[in-house]
Amino acid sequence: MIIYKTIEDIGRHLKKFKEGKNVIGFVPTMGALHDGHISLIRKCNEEADIAVCSIFINPTQFNNPDDLKKYPVTIEKDIYLLEQNDCDVLFLPDIEQVYPKGLDGEGEHFDLGYLETILEGKYRPGHFQGVCRVVKRLLEIIKADKMYLGQKDYQQCMVLKKLIELIGSDVELVICPTMRETDGLAMSSRNLRLNGEDRKLALEIYKNLELIKKEVVIGNVKYLTEKTSFRLTEKGFKVDYVELAEADTLKAVSEWDGKTKLVALIAAFINDVRLIDNMVLN
Repeated sequence: MIIYKTIEDIGRHLKKFKEGKNVIGFVPTMGALHDGHISLIRKCNEEADIAVCSIFINPTQFNNPDDLKKYPVTIEKDIYLLEQNDCDVLFLPDIEQVYPKGLDGEGEHFDLGYLETILEGKYRPGHFQGVCRVVKRLLEIIKADKMYLGQKDYQQCMVLKKLIELIGSDVELVICPTMRETDGLAMSSRNLRLNGEDRKLALEIYKNLELIKKEVVIGNVKYLTEKTSFRLTEKGFKVDYVELAEADTLKAVSEWDGKTKLVALIAAFINDVRLIDNMVLN
């Protein structure tokens, strides 16, 4: 694996692959890699001629400065994992490379519509604008043919699909299944911040998604979200949302016709660690 830290160097390296009509696959990350990220690298290796990963902790997508400070940094382990799983290129830029005009930039705004006002957009204002800024910039640098994302960040996948349309990119978005621990907990870099007891408690999110999937029936489904929120609160979570939504649009559903594809989404805190998960129900 070759590590590049500047736009000029990685651009020079990837240019010959582009000219040779090779398929460039790209996995954008913020580091603290786990098997979920590695599954994206493996998928990338299956479908592309060259696998490129980026590690950049993007400050513009953190609406809570404390969350940014606490984000785990495990760069040596990350490099080892990528090398062991046949990643070809790692892009490891600093802030000046990604944001040469500074974090304020030129006030670029992406019209994400209602996607920016619901769920993660509601509880993390400005988050998706930051995500779009960094991904647009990385796509300008990497010029990938395919970009690989995990379904755990369900709404983010939809936002980035919208971004691709807005900027007229021809990159193909490949969304891969959520990777889970053996007990069902969704793999996440934030899991590193959970102590032993909180790690056990975190599994309740997955268990409640399973219960929703089991209990959902045609007709009123609002009671399911209310019941789930109550159960999690009783267990000690601070719940941001429990939502049932149309899987294709993320529009909230209170009455279900039994045909529309549904997704259940949960975001909740254990102490100061915020966890998200989702499950497609049908």
